[in-house]
Amino acid sequence: MIRYDDVYQIGCISKTHALRGEVVMHITDDIFDRTDSDYVIVEVDGILVPFFIEEYRFRSDSSVLMKFDDIDTADQAQRLVGCRVYFEKSKAAESGEDELSLNYFIGFQMLDENGTPIGTVQDIDDHTENWLFIVTRPDGKEVLIPAHEELITDINHEAKTLTMSLPEGLLELV
Repeated sequence: MIRYDDVYQIGCISKTHALRGEVVMHITDDIFDRTDSDYVIVEVDGILVPFFIEEYRFRSDSSVLMKFDDIDTADQAQRLVGCRVYFEKSKAAESGEDELSLNYFIGFQMLDENGTPIGTVQDIDDHTENWLFIVTRPDGKEVLIPAHEELITDINHEAKTLTMSLPEGLLELV
């Protein structure tokens, strides 16, 4: 069984395309540029289901035309419209630590350099040029942490921890 802790969202199926079962997938991650995979995981009625990829091609920087195995009609494809698409964290990690998407870190425990928990990464704010980790502190407060690679000092994929070297006083700005 695929668990939400083992995947991260890379996009959403926005509409069908043509009559042979293709879908348009809006992507928020460049995973297809970084690694090859035979399948993606689609959330169908609250269940994570692997869908094997027959073929895909980029439509733009933010969308992909995708054809899944055994989805051969527009009606079959229509059932997937609106479904979220995920990728396995373990496969993304294999592509190289230097190339991981920030979405990969959602669900990771963030630690400071002393190993003290800062909180859990809940989401990524990518609405500005400087992306931010949205972190929920142990006391329930939300804090924004710059998602800059120079601040990340360690990544433990197995323990799902992200160690950060933060500027002094940043956490007091809440």
